[in-house]
Order: sequence, then structure tokens, then C-alpha cells
Amino acid sequence: QVQLVESGGGLVQAGGSLRLSCAASGRTFSNNAMGWFRQTPGKEREFVAGIRWSTGYTYYADSVKDRFTISRDIAKNTTYLQMNSLKPEDKAVYYCAARTTKVIFSIKYEESTDYNYWGQGTQVTVSS
Repeated sequence: QVQLVESGGGLVQAGGSLRLSCAASGRTFSNNAMGWFRQTPGKEREFVAGIRWSTGYTYYADSVKDRFTISRDIAKNTTYLQMNSLKPEDKAVYYCAARTTKVIFSIKYEESTDYNYWGQGTQVTVSS
């Protein structure tokens, strides 16, 4: 079992920044990949960014590329999402996800079904 706890959400003006954190506990040695997703009411959960735990390889949705940065601190078992130049359309509940099943290094895990553990979510609101 893996437990994920997100933090760092809040209210920010357009153009501002926030950093989300996702602290993992439990069987964290089996986390092969981590991801951030977001969801707004009435819409499907949307991939934002992903990272391979062992190599640090990162990949992003086009909508956040060059504005958001995903990173991880192996010693702290924590994944981060640095969000800069925030836009009103970035408003959503942001979820951290962990994949503990095998990863294939040529594949980007961008579907919610690719991950088997989820955090409870943290709200990000961007005012215009």
C-alpha cells in the first residue's frame, strides 16, 4: 500500500506561482512513476505531468509545458509540481498519483488508469 498526501494548493492571481507537494508513505520503494493530474467539475481527470522515479525523466501535457515543472526528492519520498505563470484555466483540483506496477522506459504514462494509487487532491484557484 502507498499513501499519498498533497499540499500546497490555494488561491493565486493570474501570472502567479504555486508549488504543490505530494508526500508518499508506505511501500514507496515500489513507486516506479509519479504523476500529477487535475480535474474540474463535469470533466474527466486530465494528465498534467509525469516523472520516472528512478531516472527523473519528465514529461508534460502541452497545456502546461514551459510553465510547470515536476520534480522529486528521493530522500523525502516527495514529488513536487512547480506551477508558474498560472492562468484562470489552470483552476482545478490537482491530484498526485503513483504507479507501482512495471514501467517500460519508452512509454509515457498519461492516462489515469496507468496509476494505481491516488491522493485526496488539493484545490488550486487562479483569479483573473
